[in-house]
Amino acid sequence: RSYRDLPLRFAELGTVYRYERSGVLHGLLRVRGFTQDDAHLFCRPNQIEEEIVKVLDLILLILRSFGFNEYKVYLSTRPDKFVGSEEGWEKATDALKQALEKSKLEYEVDPGEGVFYGPKIDIKIKDSLNRFWQVSTVQVDFNLPERFDISYIEEDGQRHQPIMLHRALMGSLERFFGCLVEHYAGAFPLWLAPVQVILLPITDQHQEYADEVAKKLTNNGFRVEKDLRNEKIGFKIREA
Repeated sequence: RSYRDLPLRFAELGTVYRYERSGVLHGLLRVRGFTQDDAHLFCRPNQIEEEIVKVLDLILLILRSFGFNEYKVYLSTRPDKFVGSEEGWEKATDALKQALEKSKLEYEVDPGEGVFYGPKIDIKIKDSLNRFWQVSTVQVDFNLPERFDISYIEEDGQRHQPIMLHRALMGSLERFFGCLVEHYAGAFPLWLAPVQVILLPITDQHQEYADEVAKKLTNNGFRVEKDLRNEKIGFKIREA
C-alpha cells in the first residue's frame, strides 16, 4: 500500500466473549457474550489527531441522537508494562489530548490505565440510577502493526509502519440497549419506538376504519399495531 491509500478503515459487528465472574454479571449491562461495533483504522502518524477527531464527532452524534447528553470522558495514559517506545506513547497521547481539545470535550486523565498496546479515550454514559457505564472507546495500538509486520510505502520510498486505531462507537450493543431502556424507562421517542402508533377501535364497528388508517400509516413508513380485543377503551389505553 502507498501512503496515498491511508487512512484505511475497516468496520464490523463482531461477537465478543469474556468470562466475567458470576457475581459481576448484571442483566444486559455486563454479560459474557456481546456484540461490538468494532473498527480498525490504519493511518500515518500525522493523521492520528484528525482521525480521532472524526471518531469523536461520530460518537457524540450517536450518543446525542439517542438522548445521552450526560457522559464522562477519560484519557487513559501509559501503564507500567507497555509495548512501543516512550516517544511513540507521548506522541500518541498528545494526539489524543489535541483531539479532545479540538472537539471541546472536558475530560479526566486516568493515569496508567491505558492498555499495554497504547493510550485510549473512553466515554461513559449515565443510567437511570446515576451509574456510569463505559460504551464508546478509541484506542491507539502500537502492537498489532508490528506483530503482523504491516507496512506502507511513504513519500520517501521507504517502508514505514502505520498507526492502528481501534474504535467502538456504542461498544457493547447489549449494554447500550440496556442503558437506553433505562434512560427512557421504556417510553422511547417516536423515531426510536419499536411500535410508533397503536390504533384502538372503540367498538367492532370501527375496526374497518382502523384497518384503513393502519394501512395509510404503514405505507408512509410508520410502525403500527392495532388492538382489536373486545375490551373497554380505558383498558386498551392503559395497556398501550
